[in-house]
Amino acid sequence: MAIMRYEPVGLGQLQQQINRLFSGADDSESSAATAGWVPTVDINEYDDRFQLFVDLPGVDPNAVEITLDSGVLTISGERTSPSADDGSGMVRRREERGAGQFHRRFILPDTVDAEKVTARNGHGVLEISIPKQAKALPRRIKVAA
Repeated sequence: MAIMRYEPVGLGQLQQQINRLFSGADDSESSAATAGWVPTVDINEYDDRFQLFVDLPGVDPNAVEITLDSGVLTISGERTSPSADDGSGMVRRREERGAGQFHRRFILPDTVDAEKVTARNGHGVLEISIPKQAKALPRRIKVAA
């Protein structure tokens, strides 16, 4: 019996739009070709903030670098793999978890408040909160007679 992934109608398009919103067309730094592995990311948008959840199991939080420069949020770091030649007699039978350096880049909209971005790590999930700035409300200007 084949296992099929269920994807509700329209969800794929929504995911593509979100990816386009948060990444550039030439996003070569975050491609799998230049990274040892690519951590998965969930992005949620609320009225007042964006929330990113980055899966980083086995990654030392001190080995993760988060930068925000010119509207581009970059998350990078490295996950090490146990050495097979550590004298313990270990024989690696299967290796499915990625190891090595990783890079993810997200182009943020102009509405974010770069000064108030926060990050915390809990149980191998990096949570980044990116507050939005209050939008300037349109106002009607009366013409004096």
